[in-house]
Amino acid sequence: MSAPGWTVVIPVKGSSGKSRLSHPDRAELATAIALDTIDAVCRAEHVAEVIVVTADGELALRVVSDAGAGPRPLVRVVPDPDGGLNPAIAAGLTAVEPARHRAALLGDLPALHPADLDTALELAAAHDRAYVPDAEGTGTTLIAALPGAPLEPAFGGGSAARHADAGFAALDIPATSSLRRDVDTADQLRAAAGLGLGPRTSALLD
Repeated sequence: MSAPGWTVVIPVKGSSGKSRLSHPDRAELATAIALDTIDAVCRAEHVAEVIVVTADGELALRVVSDAGAGPRPLVRVVPDPDGGLNPAIAAGLTAVEPARHRAALLGDLPALHPADLDTALELAAAHDRAYVPDAEGTGTTLIAALPGAPLEPAFGGGSAARHADAGFAALDIPATSSLRRDVDTADQLRAAAGLGLGPRTSALLD
């Protein structure tokens, strides 16, 4: 089943994020991870629009600058209301046209392969609402909804169970998929490296 025309909301802290990662320039690493994630989403075939929610002005400028590089979906930046992850996602979702297929994706997937996102969106098109658990199976990396279906984010610790309890369908995505490998710790970053990091993140770690 095809899944054309998805709008994907990506909440990003930018340089203030990833406090648990040890790196000489943690702020730049956090920005690199976010930009690699956004770039991968922009290269997915089923993505028609990307909405980045951030309070990081420098990151917003870089997102807008990158949006002009080659054929890409429409990219917009929405201000972060500064209430945490779920309010940020909610702010992005309010900017989505009601007739759109909508998804929200974490901004810390530096190894994301566009084809893995496309696979998930194709599967999500068969459900009113769906989610993808993280590699550990307890968190969530993606939620998605068809036009007209409510999409209320419940990200954070234990979010996979919360999304399941709320009636989201769990998509059958392998645990080894790059879509499930979010990064909050050094061990998770090493696991992501095994999947192939995006160019900005890879350059910093090299």
